[in-house]
Amino acid sequence: MKRYGNLYPEITSFDNLHAAAKTAIKGKKDRARVSQFYFNMETELLCLQEELLNRTYAPRPLRRFQIREPKLREIAASDIRDRVVHHALCRIIEPLLEKSYIYHSYACRTGKGTHRAIKQAQTYSRKNKYFLKCDIRKFFETIDQSILKAMFSTKFKDPDLLWLLHTIIDSPQSDIPGKGIPIGNLTSQHFANFYLNSLDHYVKDTLRVRYYLRYMDDFILFADEKEELHLLHSFINDFLRTELKLELKATATVIAPVSQGLSFLGCRIFPHLLRIKQENKRRALKKLKLRHNEFLEGLISEETYTRSIMSITEHLKIGNTYHLRKDIFNRMYFQG
Repeated sequence: MKRYGNLYPEITSFDNLHAAAKTAIKGKKDRARVSQFYFNMETELLCLQEELLNRTYAPRPLRRFQIREPKLREIAASDIRDRVVHHALCRIIEPLLEKSYIYHSYACRTGKGTHRAIKQAQTYSRKNKYFLKCDIRKFFETIDQSILKAMFSTKFKDPDLLWLLHTIIDSPQSDIPGKGIPIGNLTSQHFANFYLNSLDHYVKDTLRVRYYLRYMDDFILFADEKEELHLLHSFINDFLRTELKLELKATATVIAPVSQGLSFLGCRIFPHLLRIKQENKRRALKKLKLRHNEFLEGLISEETYTRSIMSITEHLKIGNTYHLRKDIFNRMYFQG
């Protein structure tokens, strides 16, 4: 495997930090800490650059809060200066990580995403009789930091870059020492995707599974024989335990005929039908009403309102929701 070096000067260049800062603060200038950083941006970036070059940089404490989507999750938000570092780092290493990924890995990748993953799952369901769907138990919380660091060492040989990666990996205060990366950070999304890249190659290159796809820690295999999927499940379970120190979520492991429908990324997928789950519909409609009221009250601009509505309705469009979307734009939900 090719190891990349001499990347740290690119990461810490003022131009890269400035571009990263513009991305990190986009749409967030109304927040006090971000506004303060933006007002003093040149000074802040020069200070950050010096800390990175001198290896005195240390991430600030995370701000933790909970969201329900639909299940309760704890999100950890980094300080704006740390988010700038995350963007600066990912701008340089993400294209290099991308080169090692299999085609049908869909999370955190340009040109991929949830809609493509759903469509591909449906395509595979038309070609096979059965599916195996798996989910990893407490994935982000149980990623082994030592294994993740070792993986990066096989990819990069730049000592300064490895120091920064280790600094970010070590920074969260986890309930389990040596375990976990925080949900919410840009780096965590890319680190997690990279962590499971070895699973992808094990399934594709060693087990030689033709019909396989993954979106973060949700992955699906398809076959014409149920017994084959049971055997593959056993192999994968052993691989995750021994190589990655992860456990499959027993209650989320399903082997069933594709004709019964596959629950994946908020949809119920059948070979020739896609349905949006009811809780996802309710959440989308609630958000649509909220954005409409915010617009009527002058709290958001027409551009923001339009962009939000288009985003929500595009997501609904993935399923068979023509009549629902027609009702929305016939003011069933928008009566002001």
